[in-house]
Amino acid sequence: MSISAGKLVCVTGASGYIASWIVKSLLQRGYTVRATVRDPSNSKKVEHLVKLDGAKERLHLFKADLLEEGSFDSVVDGCDGVFHTASPVRGAVKDPQVELIDPAVKGTLNVLKSCAKSPTVKRVVLTSSVAAVIFSGRPLSPEVVVDETWFSDPDICRELKRWYSLSKTLAEDAAWKFVKENKIDMVVINPCMVAGPLLPPEVNYSVEPILNLINGFPFPNFSMGWVNVKDVAKAHIQAYEIASASGRYCLIERVVHYSEIARILGDLYPTLQISNKCEDDGPYTPTYQYSQEKVKSLGIEFTPLEISIKETVESFREKKIVKF
Repeated sequence: MSISAGKLVCVTGASGYIASWIVKSLLQRGYTVRATVRDPSNSKKVEHLVKLDGAKERLHLFKADLLEEGSFDSVVDGCDGVFHTASPVRGAVKDPQVELIDPAVKGTLNVLKSCAKSPTVKRVVLTSSVAAVIFSGRPLSPEVVVDETWFSDPDICRELKRWYSLSKTLAEDAAWKFVKENKIDMVVINPCMVAGPLLPPEVNYSVEPILNLINGFPFPNFSMGWVNVKDVAKAHIQAYEIASASGRYCLIERVVHYSEIARILGDLYPTLQISNKCEDDGPYTPTYQYSQEKVKSLGIEFTPLEISIKETVESFREKKIVKF
Protein backbone atom coordinates (compact mmCIF):
# COMPACT_ATOMS: atom_id res chain seq x y z
CA MET A 1 0.00 0.00 0.00
CA SER A 2 1.37 3.43 -0.91
CA ILE A 3 2.11 6.16 1.64
CA SER A 4 -0.86 8.12 0.27
CA ALA A 5 -3.58 5.46 0.12
CA GLY A 6 -6.64 6.70 1.95
CA LYS A 7 -4.90 9.77 3.41
CA LEU A 8 -6.96 12.94 3.67
CA VAL A 9 -5.33 16.27 2.80
CA CYS A 10 -6.50 19.83 2.19
CA VAL A 11 -5.47 22.20 -0.63
CA THR A 12 -6.48 25.87 -0.28
CA GLY A 13 -7.09 28.05 -3.32
CA ALA A 14 -7.44 24.83 -5.27
CA SER A 15 -8.63 26.33 -8.55
CA GLY A 16 -5.36 28.25 -9.08
CA TYR A 17 -2.55 27.39 -11.50
CA ILE A 18 -0.14 25.68 -9.09
CA ALA A 19 -2.86 24.40 -6.75
CA SER A 20 -4.73 22.64 -9.59
CA TRP A 21 -1.59 20.68 -10.41
CA ILE A 22 -1.10 19.83 -6.72
CA VAL A 23 -4.68 18.51 -6.62
CA LYS A 24 -4.17 16.53 -9.84
CA SER A 25 -0.93 14.99 -8.53
CA LEU A 26 -2.44 14.16 -5.13
CA LEU A 27 -5.40 12.40 -6.76
CA GLN A 28 -2.99 10.46 -9.00
CA ARG A 29 -1.19 9.28 -5.86
CA GLY A 30 -4.39 8.04 -4.23
CA TYR A 31 -5.06 10.83 -1.75
CA THR A 32 -8.52 12.05 -0.81
CA VAL A 33 -8.51 15.83 -1.24
CA ARG A 34 -10.54 18.55 0.40
CA ALA A 35 -10.16 21.53 -1.91
CA THR A 36 -11.16 25.05 -0.87
CA VAL A 37 -12.37 27.58 -3.43
CA ARG A 38 -14.18 30.89 -3.13
CA ASP A 39 -17.32 29.61 -4.84
CA PRO A 40 -17.79 25.86 -5.44
CA SER A 41 -20.94 26.60 -7.49
CA ASN A 42 -18.98 28.62 -10.09
CA SER A 43 -18.61 25.89 -12.71
CA LYS A 44 -16.19 27.95 -14.82
CA LYS A 45 -13.77 28.14 -11.90
CA VAL A 46 -14.02 24.51 -10.75
CA GLU A 47 -14.80 22.52 -13.90
CA HIS A 48 -11.12 21.70 -14.52
CA LEU A 49 -10.91 20.23 -11.00
CA VAL A 50 -14.04 18.08 -11.10
CA LYS A 51 -12.89 16.61 -14.44
CA LEU A 52 -9.59 15.31 -12.99
CA ASP A 53 -9.03 11.56 -12.79
CA GLY A 54 -10.17 10.36 -9.37
CA ALA A 55 -12.07 13.59 -8.62
CA LYS A 56 -15.48 11.92 -8.61
CA GLU A 57 -14.45 9.52 -5.86
CA ARG A 58 -11.85 11.47 -3.86
CA LEU A 59 -12.18 15.25 -4.42
CA HIS A 60 -14.45 17.31 -2.19
CA LEU A 61 -14.93 21.04 -2.81
CA PHE A 62 -15.45 23.44 0.08
CA LYS A 63 -16.20 27.16 0.23
CA ALA A 64 -13.73 29.09 2.39
CA ASP A 65 -12.79 32.76 2.73
CA LEU A 66 -9.19 33.75 3.48
CA LEU A 67 -10.31 36.82 5.43
CA GLU A 68 -12.83 35.01 7.61
CA GLU A 69 -11.34 33.58 10.78
CA GLY A 70 -12.51 30.03 11.41
CA SER A 71 -13.47 29.60 7.76
CA PHE A 72 -10.99 26.71 7.41
CA ASP A 73 -11.65 25.00 10.80
CA SER A 74 -13.97 22.24 9.61
CA VAL A 75 -12.10 21.77 6.31
CA VAL A 76 -8.66 21.06 7.80
CA ASP A 77 -9.92 19.09 10.81
CA GLY A 78 -9.45 15.43 10.03
CA CYS A 79 -6.74 16.12 7.43
CA ASP A 80 -3.23 14.72 7.78
CA GLY A 81 -1.65 17.49 5.70
CA VAL A 82 -2.56 20.97 4.51
CA PHE A 83 -1.23 22.66 1.36
CA HIS A 84 -1.84 26.39 1.69
CA THR A 85 -1.52 27.90 -1.80
CA ALA A 86 -4.37 30.45 -1.72
CA SER A 87 -3.01 33.98 -2.13
CA PRO A 88 -3.76 36.63 -4.76
CA VAL A 89 -1.19 37.01 -7.55
CA ARG A 90 -1.33 40.16 -9.61
CA GLY A 91 0.93 42.94 -10.82
CA ALA A 92 -1.05 46.17 -11.15
CA VAL A 93 -3.12 46.98 -8.05
CA LYS A 94 -4.96 50.08 -6.86
CA ASP A 95 -4.92 49.23 -3.17
CA PRO A 96 -2.04 46.86 -2.30
CA GLN A 97 -3.18 46.45 1.32
CA VAL A 98 -6.69 45.31 0.41
CA GLU A 99 -5.94 43.47 -2.83
CA LEU A 100 -2.72 41.67 -1.90
CA ILE A 101 -1.36 42.13 1.61
CA ASP A 102 -4.46 41.40 3.75
CA PRO A 103 -5.47 38.23 1.86
CA ALA A 104 -1.86 36.97 1.92
CA VAL A 105 -1.03 37.71 5.56
CA LYS A 106 -4.41 37.37 7.28
CA GLY A 107 -5.35 34.46 5.03
CA THR A 108 -2.17 32.54 5.88
CA LEU A 109 -2.65 33.15 9.60
CA ASN A 110 -6.32 32.12 9.41
CA VAL A 111 -5.39 28.82 7.76
CA LEU A 112 -2.59 28.22 10.28
CA LYS A 113 -4.92 29.02 13.20
CA SER A 114 -7.31 26.36 11.90
CA CYS A 115 -4.39 23.91 11.64
CA ALA A 116 -3.33 24.72 15.21
CA LYS A 117 -6.82 23.79 16.44
CA SER A 118 -6.81 20.42 14.67
CA PRO A 119 -5.13 17.43 16.36
CA THR A 120 -4.94 15.56 13.03
CA VAL A 121 -2.75 17.94 10.96
CA LYS A 122 0.81 16.59 10.88
CA ARG A 123 2.40 19.02 8.41
CA VAL A 124 1.60 22.23 6.54
CA VAL A 125 3.21 23.00 3.18
CA LEU A 126 3.04 26.73 2.43
CA THR A 127 3.35 28.12 -1.10
CA SER A 128 5.50 31.22 -0.83
CA SER A 129 7.60 32.68 -3.67
CA VAL A 130 11.11 33.76 -4.56
CA ALA A 131 9.50 37.20 -4.32
CA ALA A 132 10.02 36.65 -0.56
CA VAL A 133 13.69 35.78 -1.18
CA ILE A 134 15.22 37.97 -3.85
CA PHE A 135 14.64 41.59 -2.74
CA SER A 136 17.19 41.51 0.06
CA GLY A 137 19.13 44.59 -1.03
CA ARG A 138 22.13 42.50 -2.03
CA PRO A 139 23.38 43.24 -5.57
CA LEU A 140 22.68 40.63 -8.23
CA SER A 141 25.15 39.59 -10.92
CA PRO A 142 25.94 36.44 -12.93
CA GLU A 143 28.37 35.29 -10.19
CA VAL A 144 25.88 35.69 -7.32
CA VAL A 145 24.20 32.51 -6.03
CA VAL A 146 20.91 33.09 -4.19
CA ASP A 147 19.81 30.45 -1.68
CA GLU A 148 17.18 29.73 0.97
CA THR A 149 18.93 31.89 3.58
CA TRP A 150 18.01 35.07 1.66
CA PHE A 151 14.90 36.98 2.76
CA SER A 152 13.33 39.94 1.01
CA ASP A 153 13.38 43.18 2.99
CA PRO A 154 9.85 44.63 3.36
CA ASP A 155 11.22 48.19 3.22
CA ILE A 156 12.96 47.49 -0.09
CA CYS A 157 9.75 45.91 -1.47
CA ARG A 158 7.85 49.09 -0.48
CA GLU A 159 10.51 51.35 -1.95
CA LEU A 160 10.40 49.44 -5.26
CA LYS A 161 6.57 49.27 -5.10
CA ARG A 162 6.84 45.49 -5.41
CA TRP A 163 3.50 44.90 -3.70
CA TYR A 164 3.19 41.21 -4.54
CA SER A 165 6.70 40.64 -3.17
CA LEU A 166 5.76 42.56 -0.04
CA SER A 167 2.61 40.45 0.44
CA LYS A 168 4.54 37.17 0.13
CA THR A 169 7.38 38.41 2.35
CA LEU A 170 5.06 39.56 5.14
CA ALA A 171 2.92 36.41 4.86
CA GLU A 172 5.90 34.06 5.07
CA ASP A 173 7.41 36.00 7.97
CA ALA A 174 4.11 35.90 9.88
CA ALA A 175 3.76 32.18 9.14
CA TRP A 176 7.22 31.29 10.51
CA LYS A 177 6.52 33.23 13.72
CA PHE A 178 3.12 31.58 14.18
CA VAL A 179 4.29 27.98 13.58
CA LYS A 180 7.22 28.45 15.95
CA GLU A 181 4.92 29.69 18.72
CA ASN A 182 2.33 26.98 18.06
CA LYS A 183 4.70 24.08 17.33
CA ILE A 184 3.34 23.39 13.84
CA ASP A 185 5.50 21.43 11.39
CA MET A 186 5.67 23.65 8.28
CA VAL A 187 7.69 23.44 5.07
CA VAL A 188 7.78 26.38 2.65
CA ILE A 189 8.10 26.19 -1.14
CA ASN A 190 9.47 29.29 -2.91
CA PRO A 191 8.89 28.96 -6.68
CA CYS A 192 9.90 31.59 -9.22
CA MET A 193 7.96 32.37 -12.43
CA VAL A 194 6.00 29.23 -13.24
CA ALA A 195 5.37 27.96 -16.77
CA GLY A 196 4.00 24.78 -18.30
CA PRO A 197 0.53 23.39 -19.07
CA LEU A 198 -2.53 25.24 -17.76
CA LEU A 199 -5.33 23.32 -16.08
CA PRO A 200 -7.52 26.39 -15.30
CA PRO A 201 -9.26 28.01 -18.29
CA GLU A 202 -7.74 31.48 -17.93
CA VAL A 203 -4.26 32.91 -18.41
CA ASN A 204 -2.55 33.62 -15.09
CA TYR A 205 -0.05 36.28 -14.04
CA SER A 206 2.91 33.89 -14.31
CA VAL A 207 2.44 32.85 -17.96
CA GLU A 208 1.01 36.15 -19.17
CA PRO A 209 4.48 37.48 -20.20
CA ILE A 210 4.82 34.52 -22.60
CA LEU A 211 1.43 35.35 -24.14
CA ASN A 212 2.49 39.01 -24.47
CA LEU A 213 5.59 37.97 -26.42
CA ILE A 214 3.48 35.76 -28.71
CA ASN A 215 1.25 38.80 -29.32
CA GLY A 216 4.25 40.83 -30.50
CA PHE A 217 4.90 43.02 -27.47
CA PRO A 218 8.50 44.11 -26.79
CA PHE A 219 10.15 42.07 -24.02
CA PRO A 220 10.58 43.52 -20.51
CA ASN A 221 14.07 44.50 -19.36
CA PHE A 222 14.13 42.03 -16.53
CA SER A 223 15.83 38.79 -15.56
CA MET A 224 13.73 36.11 -13.87
CA GLY A 225 13.97 32.53 -12.68
CA TRP A 226 11.61 30.00 -14.30
CA VAL A 227 10.33 26.57 -13.27
CA ASN A 228 7.80 24.07 -14.61
CA VAL A 229 4.43 23.89 -12.84
CA LYS A 230 4.59 20.07 -12.66
CA ASP A 231 7.93 20.29 -10.85
CA VAL A 232 6.40 22.80 -8.41
CA ALA A 233 3.46 20.47 -7.68
CA LYS A 234 5.83 17.53 -7.18
CA ALA A 235 8.02 19.57 -4.82
CA HIS A 236 4.99 20.42 -2.66
CA ILE A 237 4.00 16.76 -2.34
CA GLN A 238 7.58 15.59 -1.70
CA ALA A 239 7.90 18.31 0.97
CA TYR A 240 4.84 16.80 2.64
CA GLU A 241 5.75 13.12 2.22
CA ILE A 242 9.49 13.23 3.03
CA ALA A 243 9.74 13.28 6.83
CA SER A 244 13.15 15.00 6.85
CA ALA A 245 11.97 17.94 4.69
CA SER A 246 12.23 21.22 6.59
CA GLY A 247 12.56 24.98 6.17
CA ARG A 248 12.35 26.59 2.74
CA TYR A 249 13.01 25.30 -0.79
CA CYS A 250 13.68 27.63 -3.72
CA LEU A 251 12.48 26.20 -7.04
CA ILE A 252 14.24 27.53 -10.13
CA GLU A 253 15.38 25.67 -13.23
CA ARG A 254 17.18 28.67 -14.73
CA VAL A 255 17.42 32.46 -14.49
CA VAL A 256 17.26 34.24 -17.86
CA HIS A 257 16.69 37.73 -19.20
CA TYR A 258 13.37 38.13 -21.03
CA SER A 259 15.31 38.50 -24.29
CA GLU A 260 16.17 34.80 -23.89
CA ILE A 261 12.48 33.87 -23.51
CA ALA A 262 11.83 35.78 -26.74
CA ARG A 263 14.69 33.94 -28.47
CA ILE A 264 13.45 30.51 -27.29
CA LEU A 265 9.92 31.31 -28.53
CA GLY A 266 11.31 32.43 -31.89
CA ASP A 267 13.35 29.23 -32.23
CA LEU A 268 10.41 27.00 -31.25
CA TYR A 269 7.85 28.81 -33.45
CA PRO A 270 9.61 30.48 -36.40
CA THR A 271 6.29 31.62 -37.92
CA LEU A 272 5.50 33.83 -34.94
CA GLN A 273 6.42 37.49 -35.10
CA ILE A 274 8.32 37.64 -31.80
CA SER A 275 9.67 41.13 -31.13
CA ASN A 276 13.43 41.49 -30.78
CA LYS A 277 13.00 44.88 -29.11
CA CYS A 278 13.27 45.63 -25.41
CA GLU A 279 10.73 47.81 -23.56
CA ASP A 280 13.50 50.29 -22.71
CA ASP A 281 16.92 51.33 -23.98
CA GLY A 282 18.79 50.71 -20.73
CA PRO A 283 21.43 48.02 -20.22
CA TYR A 284 19.91 44.58 -19.68
CA THR A 285 19.33 43.72 -16.02
CA PRO A 286 21.88 41.09 -15.03
CA THR A 287 21.11 37.42 -14.59
CA TYR A 288 22.10 35.60 -11.41
CA GLN A 289 21.98 32.05 -10.06
CA TYR A 290 19.99 30.08 -7.51
CA SER A 291 21.43 27.23 -5.51
CA GLN A 292 19.72 23.93 -6.35
CA GLU A 293 21.59 22.12 -3.59
CA LYS A 294 18.80 21.97 -0.99
CA VAL A 295 15.98 21.13 -3.39
CA LYS A 296 17.88 18.05 -4.60
CA SER A 297 16.86 16.39 -1.33
CA LEU A 298 13.23 16.50 -2.55
CA GLY A 299 14.19 14.41 -5.58
CA ILE A 300 13.27 17.10 -8.11
CA GLU A 301 14.84 16.93 -11.57
CA PHE A 302 13.94 20.21 -13.21
CA THR A 303 12.23 20.31 -16.59
CA PRO A 304 14.32 22.38 -19.04
CA LEU A 305 12.99 25.89 -19.68
CA GLU A 306 12.58 25.22 -23.42
CA ILE A 307 10.14 22.38 -22.65
CA SER A 308 8.24 24.51 -20.11
CA ILE A 309 7.78 27.28 -22.69
CA LYS A 310 6.69 24.83 -25.39
CA GLU A 311 4.16 23.23 -23.00
CA THR A 312 2.81 26.69 -22.14
CA VAL A 313 2.30 27.65 -25.78
CA GLU A 314 0.74 24.29 -26.66
CA SER A 315 -1.62 24.77 -23.72
CA PHE A 316 -2.55 28.23 -25.07
CA ARG A 317 -3.33 26.62 -28.43
CA GLU A 318 -5.34 23.80 -26.89
CA LYS A 319 -7.46 26.30 -24.95
CA LYS A 320 -7.73 28.50 -28.06
CA ILE A 321 -6.10 31.41 -26.23
CA VAL A 322 -3.88 31.76 -29.31
CA LYS A 323 -4.45 30.58 -32.86
CA PHE A 324 -1.55 29.94 -35.22
